Amino acid sequence: MEYQENTVSKNNFEECIKCTICTVYCPVTAVNPDYPGPKQAGPDGERYRLKKPFFYDEALKYCLNCKRCEVACPSNVKIGDIIQSARIKYSKHSPTLRDRMLASTDFMGTMATPFAPIVNGILRLKPVKKIMDSVLKIDDGRTFPTYAHQTFTSWYKKHAASSQAAYPRQAVYFHGCYVQYNYPQLGKDLVTLMNAVGYGVQLLEKEKCCGVAKIANKLIDEAMRDANINLASIRKAVHDDKMQIIATSSTCTFTMRDEYLHILGIDNLDVRDDIMLATRFLYNLIDSGQVKLVFKDGFHKRVAYHTPCHMEKLGWSIYSTSLLKMIPGLDFVQLDSQCCGIAGTYGFKKENYEYSQGIGKALFDQILNSHVDLVATDCETCKWQIEMSTGMPVANPVSILAEAIDIEKTKAVNKVVV
Repeated sequence: MEYQENTVSKNNFEECIKCTICTVYCPVTAVNPDYPGPKQAGPDGERYRLKKPFFYDEALKYCLNCKRCEVACPSNVKIGDIIQSARIKYSKHSPTLRDRMLASTDFMGTMATPFAPIVNGILRLKPVKKIMDSVLKIDDGRTFPTYAHQTFTSWYKKHAASSQAAYPRQAVYFHGCYVQYNYPQLGKDLVTLMNAVGYGVQLLEKEKCCGVAKIANKLIDEAMRDANINLASIRKAVHDDKMQIIATSSTCTFTMRDEYLHILGIDNLDVRDDIMLATRFLYNLIDSGQVKLVFKDGFHKRVAYHTPCHMEKLGWSIYSTSLLKMIPGLDFVQLDSQCCGIAGTYGFKKENYEYSQGIGKALFDQILNSHVDLVATDCETCKWQIEMSTGMPVANPVSILAEAIDIEKTKAVNKVVV
């Protein structure tokens, strides 16, 4: 039997049992009365949109794409995917200059890095923030992440590349825009940690932004271009070089594994399972007895772990938290699973800023009341949001592990000779 295109959804909205549990778990509905909620915006609305596109509601722009509705759904309906696909297909709003600037992370990073001290200083000036608020509609309450004076790949080529092949085993690191332009130290920490357990770290032949910001801002052609470049390099690394792809960003990992297929419609099934968060990769090595970590004496910190929304969807926070709990002297605090509210570029936009901060308030209060020295999380934008909104330092678990291990003893126990 043949069906007309506008009568059958490519998503599984038909499996919705109308229980509304997704709406209960949606962080947006609690703070924004203009957002219809994931049930109405997703499966309910899809029934109407498939018949008549004019039923599309522009209020769907308030969706964070946090996927918490999908995590909560007892029927495994792809609610977030339904909403994002509807935004791409039906929204009449074209990306603005602001949207393009926020989403073009490679371009903006390349332009800013050579002039990092100047750019960072300018972005902190109140008059500049006021101008961006009034002209670009980037809220003046938002603090921008700082740019590094040197990209991660520049450091890698100069200080690390020549020594990596000597290690007995190899992995390929997808560093992402944050490590490349804003915080190369995380990439350095990953290299330190992997080298200590006997793994050399290689880079992809070509790497572009994972595409999450472009998808969120409806720059779909650009997102597909970058995704195909990434996948071509990933396939070479996996199929030809027989290497695992690891990343330090939960959102980059999630985007390449799930959004490429579900949102962009790009088949990645041949390499999907080879794209893994670095903490999951390391935990599996330790759990299987292949490697060991030896920690320094005298490491004492009280650390709270925040589960990023895309990490919640992956179901992989157990790997990061288990590694942190291995550190002697680390007083571990598990924060309640709550959205921080930034959702990448979402929280920078003037029309979303109030909602962004309202969504994150319960998390911010919990952090401030936990009396910790440090917050750990696997998402870079969560780091920016939490640091700005609480004043607390935030670090990736990889960086905490790199600080806590005794490098020479770890190399010795793993018989690493380079």
